[in-house]
Formats: sequence, C-alpha cells, structure tokens
Amino acid sequence: MYKYAKDGVSLSSVLDTRRAKKNGLFPVKIQVVYKRIQRYYPTGKELSPDEWSRMPRTRNRRLLELRADLDSSFDRIKRQVQELLAQGEFSFERLNQLLGRCRGETLNTLFGHRIDTLRAEQRIGTMLWYDNTLRSIQRFASRPVSLEEVTVPWLQRYTKFLRADHKSVTTVSMYLRAIRSILTQARKPGLLRDTHYPFGKGKFEIQEGEGRKIALTLRQIEQIVRYSDGNRQTAYYRDLWFFIYLCNGINVADLIRLKYADILDGEIRFVRQKTERTAHKRREIRAILTPEMQAILERWGNPPSAENYLFPFLSGRETPIELKIKTQNLTRRINRHMNTLGQRLGIGKISTYTARHSFATILKRSGANLVYISESLGHSDLKTTTCYLAGFEREERERNARLLTAFDHEV
Repeated sequence: MYKYAKDGVSLSSVLDTRRAKKNGLFPVKIQVVYKRIQRYYPTGKELSPDEWSRMPRTRNRRLLELRADLDSSFDRIKRQVQELLAQGEFSFERLNQLLGRCRGETLNTLFGHRIDTLRAEQRIGTMLWYDNTLRSIQRFASRPVSLEEVTVPWLQRYTKFLRADHKSVTTVSMYLRAIRSILTQARKPGLLRDTHYPFGKGKFEIQEGEGRKIALTLRQIEQIVRYSDGNRQTAYYRDLWFFIYLCNGINVADLIRLKYADILDGEIRFVRQKTERTAHKRREIRAILTPEMQAILERWGNPPSAENYLFPFLSGRETPIELKIKTQNLTRRINRHMNTLGQRLGIGKISTYTARHSFATILKRSGANLVYISESLGHSDLKTTTCYLAGFEREERERNARLLTAFDHEV
C-alpha cells in the first residue's frame, strides 16, 4: 500500500501472512530491503487479508483510523531511512538504533548486530575482526557487558588482559578501536550518554601499534631470489613472494583472484579488493608481466587459459568466508617460509608486507615519480603514499646525517 525507494533502499507496507495470530489476523509490517537483505518492522496493527485488500479505497471508519496509524508508522521509518541516506551511512544496524530497537542492549549484543550487518554485506575481513573482538570480550567478562560498564578502568583491565594473553600492540589497538566504534554509534541514538563515553583526550586513549616498516635493498632481494636449499616448498613460497614484489607489491587477497583474462597487452590489470567497495572511483592497477613473473607462472601456475586463475589456490566456488580463510592461510604459509629464509640469510623477518613496502621504497630510491608509485600501489591520494614511505625518508635523513661526519670520504 505504501512504497518508497531511493539509493538502493526500498520500503513497503506488507501484510505478513507467514503466521496468523491467535485471533486469525495477520500483522502489518514495514518491509525494508537493502542489498537483497529484508528486515521487517512491526506497526502493532493486525488485519485480515480481506481488510488489507480494502484498505487503499476504504470508507470504513475503523479502517480509516488504522490507515492513518500505518501512514504514521511508514513515515517514521521513511524519515529515518532518508536521514541515514543523506549522511551516507545507511545500514540496518544504524536504522535499528534510530528506531529505538536497541534499548537495553549490551556491548555484546551491539557487537552481534554489527557482525550480522557485516556478514550480510559480505565484508568478511571486517566481520572477522569484530567477531574476534567479541570473543575476547566474552573471555574477559563472564557475563554480558552493559554499555555503562565500559569505563576507563574497565578498558584498562581489558587491555591488561589482552597483553597477558600475548596479544600484540597492533591487535590490542584493533580490538579497542572496534569497541570505540560500537560505542560511538551507540551515542547517536542516545543509547549511551556522552558523559559515559570513555574514549578521547583526557579519558582512555588507544595506543596505536607502530608497525616497523622494513624495506629490503636490491642486494637483499637478489639474495632471496638466488637462495636455494634444495627444498621444493622453499622455492615455491620464495617464488610467490618474488611474484608479489614484482606485481606492484600486490596483496595476497588480490593475488589469488588473478586470472589469465586479467593479462592484457603484457600487463596484469586488477582492482584492489581492499578498496573496491569503498573507493569513489574504480582504480585499476597495472603491473608489467616481466620475464621473471612469466617464469614463475610456468613453474607454479595453472595452464594459460582465460578462465583459469593464475595460481591454483581457488576453485571459483568459494563462499566469501572460505575465500577469506584461504587468503589468511596462504599469507601465513608464505610468511612462515620467508621468515625462515630471512633468518638463514641474516636478513631478519620477511613477510608479504615486506614485499609490498620494498617495491615502493626501491622505486623511490631509484628516483621513480611519486605519482607513479602511488598509482602502482593503488593508493587513493599522494598523502597515503607519502605516509607509506615515511620510513624511507627517515632512512635518507640518517644517511645524510652520517655524511656530516664522514671525515675519511672528503667530497
């Protein structure tokens, strides 16, 4: 009877005939559809199928009153949907909050709502991050945690618990940022008072992990490429790592999705999975297929056919969660073998991230244009690339500082 649609969200009033009430009537609900996910919101009204069919043209006083109530219910939800769309942050989680359906919710249940939303949107990586955070909260607290309980002392105890569980600074930071995001969202509909919000200056501040950005030299990369211990697995993971380095430091999540159809005119073309959903503009990355990469494909790749993946990691039938798990497992295997190789060569810790950072830094050292490096990495702006290469800038400053006292090398 009532319909509205905008920006991928549609609303309609429906008679939910899936199950009748004890009085034989059916509930009238407002159906909201977003990304093919359906949610039903009650109006508190019940009608028979005959009454429902008469509603649009009725002159019956009782039905007219019911129609006015339904109109009010529909408009209320419509206004909240329009508000979220205008802010560019529509989700069922946010809609539920604005409609007051989360009253009495706990930190645990709000995490559950967020996880359900992320799963429905197939944002599997973020979903697993929130799921891991929730599991850690459940281990820390033996019962559901109310929003008001999350105070500065509570966060300090939770942080201490995570560190005792040997979680890295980066992991602790990620879990705390997930909690902060949940509580920030809870403030908007008034589920959490501003006075109870524990984050911010003068309250609880999250210690960010300072990941050490290690970029290898060309000499070190040559050592890696030439290394052999006679073990087939060592050669396999060494070559995969080298392919990642040569392919613009490609993420493993993108590597396993590459197909021969992505090779055009001697270039591999792809869009980063990490930014494909959030970027305003589709940003295609191109990497020259070098003779070294071709040799790796001939050794370890699938037979060259347009529909085939470059490497035999996927069948093409994986669910989003299975895809994420395969990506994580492959990343761990590459990192484990490369760490061993790095120790043997005296280089130290080597990971897939090292390949990506080395790709950018070696180009920078060689005088490559910053714009080219940024485009090759798939960064949205030069500022991101500048931050990414901050470690190189310090390295350059240290080298220049040493020149000031290089008395044995007079210029």
